[in-house]
Amino acid sequence: MASSRRQFVQGMGGVALATLLARRAVGGVPKGPQKGAPKEGDIKLPAGAVMPMRTLGRTGVNVSLLGLGGFHLGIPRDDKEAVRIVHAAMDHGVTFLDNCWDYNDGKSEERMGLALADGRRARAFLMTKLDGRTAASAAQQLEQSLKRLRTDHIDLVQVHEVIRMSDPDRVFGPGGAIEALVAAKKAGKVRFIGFTGHKDPSIHLHMLATAAKHGFTFDTVQMPVNVMDAHYKSFLHEVIPRAHDHDTGVLGMKSLGSGILLQSGVVTAPECLRWSMSQPVAVQITGCDTMGVLEQALSIALGFQPMPAAEAERLLARTAAPAADGRFERFKTSDTFDGTARNPKWLESAQL
Repeated sequence: MASSRRQFVQGMGGVALATLLARRAVGGVPKGPQKGAPKEGDIKLPAGAVMPMRTLGRTGVNVSLLGLGGFHLGIPRDDKEAVRIVHAAMDHGVTFLDNCWDYNDGKSEERMGLALADGRRARAFLMTKLDGRTAASAAQQLEQSLKRLRTDHIDLVQVHEVIRMSDPDRVFGPGGAIEALVAAKKAGKVRFIGFTGHKDPSIHLHMLATAAKHGFTFDTVQMPVNVMDAHYKSFLHEVIPRAHDHDTGVLGMKSLGSGILLQSGVVTAPECLRWSMSQPVAVQITGCDTMGVLEQALSIALGFQPMPAAEAERLLARTAAPAADGRFERFKTSDTFDGTARNPKWLESAQL
C-alpha cells in the first residue's frame, strides 16, 4: 500500500500537485489541522524529561531546542486556545518564541503578547520579523510589533523573507532597514538582529556577503532545515557552514513544510522533527496550531537523542527521489509561502 502511494505521488505532474496543495491552503499557506495529525492526549509526554538547551551562536544565550512557530498561533478559532498552546509549550521548557509582523494580519503577535502578559515575558526569548526594506517602514513595523507583543523590547528581530537577490542591497543601502534595526538596538528595543528566507541558499549567501561588505555580522540566520532540503537547493549544505564560520546562530524551520512534506508518503512527522533537530541548529522552529500537534513536537524534543548516522542515511535515501525536484518544498519552488511577493506594499509600508 505504501509503495503504491509513493509511486502515485512521485508520478503526479507538477501542475496536478500544485493544484492539490493549493486547494488545501488558505491565503497560500496550508492552514488548519492536517489529515492524520495527532489529537490532544494521543501522545504521552515522557515523565521527568527536560527540554534540551543550545547556545544561539554569537549571542551567547541558551535557548530551547524546540521553538514555537508564530504563524500557526493565528489559526485556532479563539485567543484562549492560542494562549493555552503558548503556555503549555513554555510549561514544558520551550523558551524560543517565533513570530512576524505580518502573520495573520497581526493576530499572531497579538495572541503571543496576550500569552506573555501574565508575567511569562521574562522566561521567553522573543523573536519577531519585519518586512520593511526601508528604515522608515522597518521602524514603523517594529513599533507596531512592540505594541502587539506587549513588551518594551524584543530579544531578536529579523529581516523577513529575504527571497530576492535584490533584497540584501535594499536592506543595506542608504536609508535601508538595517539602519532602523541598528538604531533600535542602540535604543534598547532590540537585543539581536538576524534575517530569514526560504527560497534559495544563494540568496542567503548574498545577504551574508553583503552584510560583511558593510562591516556587519548577523547574530542569527533562519532557513529551511528538513530531510528533503538535503537533496535540492540545500541550505543545510551551503548556508549553515558559512553561518558557523561567523558564529551566527542557526534557526531551522519548515521541518514539515506545513505538512506538505508528509504528503510525499515517504516520511512521518516524528521522523521529520527528529531529523531536523539532529542537524547543527540552535533551534528548530515548528508551527503548532493544536495541542495535539504541540504534544507531538514536545515528545520529540523532550529528552531528545540525536538520530544515529545509519538511521539518518536510510531516511535520506528514502527521500532522495521525491525530494529531487523540490516539489514538496513548495516554499522553494512556488510563491505559495511568499507573503511579500503577494503583498509588495509590506516592504514599504507599515499598514496591513
